[in-house]
Amino acid sequence: MEDLFHTPGFFGTHANFFADVTLVAMLVTATLFSVGFYLARKDNLIAHKWAQTLGAVINLILVLWMMILPYRDFIIQDQGGPRERFFYSVTMLHAFIGPSATIFGIYVVLRGHKLMPKILRFHNYKPFMRVAYSLYIASTLLGVAVYLAWYVFTESPPTY
Repeated sequence: MEDLFHTPGFFGTHANFFADVTLVAMLVTATLFSVGFYLARKDNLIAHKWAQTLGAVINLILVLWMMILPYRDFIIQDQGGPRERFFYSVTMLHAFIGPSATIFGIYVVLRGHKLMPKILRFHNYKPFMRVAYSLYIASTLLGVAVYLAWYVFTESPPTY
């Protein structure tokens, strides 16, 4: 598995295989969230609930598995740097919006499954779900911008 960090990705950029897989998985997750949004609009609330739950779980796994360590290595520790300013700017913006979306989205999912203490429950789902969806989509778009900044537009792209 370690070799996949050194294997070129399939998009033809400077990214490794795992970075390309992460990008595809995040786009699939955003699609799941959008399908869930559509299902809610069509009053198919059971399917909506499970589409959103699956999207939130996949997102959480990807964040914990493929995003925290590169952030630590290439932003905080600046391995291989310094790099262009936009490399850091777009990543920092994504690092602010992304965890907000993940934490808030998991909260909404847990509430939807009635797994939150009574004091933390809300009753009007629509505003909460719309904020969570908006944060996830904004985070996904910023994630694409991070991918482009890191692996397409940067002179010295991060490598493991």
